[in-house]
Amino acid sequence: MTSRGIRTDEHEGFDRPRRHTKPRTKDRPDYSKAEIAMIITVDRGRYRCLIDGREVSATKARQLGRKGVIVGDRVRIVGDTSGDEGSLARIVGVEDRETVLRRTADDDDPFERPIVANADQLVIVTALADPPPRTGMIDRILVAGFDAGLQPLLCLTKADLAPPDELIAAYRPLGVPVTAIRPGADLTELRGFLAGHRSVFVGHSGVGKSTLVNALIPGVGRAIGLVNEVTGRGRHTSTSAIALQLPDKTGWVIDTPGVRSFGLSHVSQQRIIAAFGDLAEFSSDCPRGCNHHSDAPGCALDAAVARGDLSSVRLESFRRMISSHQ
Repeated sequence: MTSRGIRTDEHEGFDRPRRHTKPRTKDRPDYSKAEIAMIITVDRGRYRCLIDGREVSATKARQLGRKGVIVGDRVRIVGDTSGDEGSLARIVGVEDRETVLRRTADDDDPFERPIVANADQLVIVTALADPPPRTGMIDRILVAGFDAGLQPLLCLTKADLAPPDELIAAYRPLGVPVTAIRPGADLTELRGFLAGHRSVFVGHSGVGKSTLVNALIPGVGRAIGLVNEVTGRGRHTSTSAIALQLPDKTGWVIDTPGVRSFGLSHVSQQRIIAAFGDLAEFSSDCPRGCNHHSDAPGCALDAAVARGDLSSVRLESFRRMISSHQ
């Protein structure tokens, strides 16, 4: 209506500028037929996976975002899964986890740190001396294991330096099996506990965990550290978790780096007591919000002991363990 270059429509030009890229499709790739792999270790953004007996290197696909992938995860991968040198596949999905063992840095830390997925047995490795056993640490790891639904096993190393009787007596009331090992001793009993399981090894630094793994799986070459003579503390030697199959193919061992603390801010009292069927049954009569400690008013566990329905030794052992969660 006016000279060239002047708009004739007062609304012309006020729409959003047209996009010159292709519209995003709502269709998503179908990965239902992608190969399933098991994560055996993670190193600086690279994931070593196992597919049908061959190791494959992979990266995490962008669409997974912040979703974590940890050792023990079963994942769907696409791309070059040959396992040849220089090949690289892509993780496009993570299958539902059966179990997840977690910890926090300390009891005030709100952030969970998943350690291992899909294990079914927790092997708490502790030395009987050099460094001396820390029942507080054992109890805290036990709490995390019960919360994750893992079957516990207490493995006592360096039995040549101190007798295991005291620790065996401390954990027998909780129904925790215990095996004691001397350096160079036959590992038949321990192998029996590991057969048929995916076992995650957790322990304080310097307790001989890597030495034990090397004895169980010759040739694996896990680094071994020494204990500081002044502090009595071990040095971190394993820097990442790794899943290793036992030589007879009867089970898996997942070795984890040594820990010096084990936060439990992610664990609830209800989930802990649920792991003990007999105690959970009695606790149903507890007042609402009962924490089941010795000073808890009206705790039904005390009444069960008074009636003779529950062993006082078992209750004391249970309370000692959960006291680490206060």
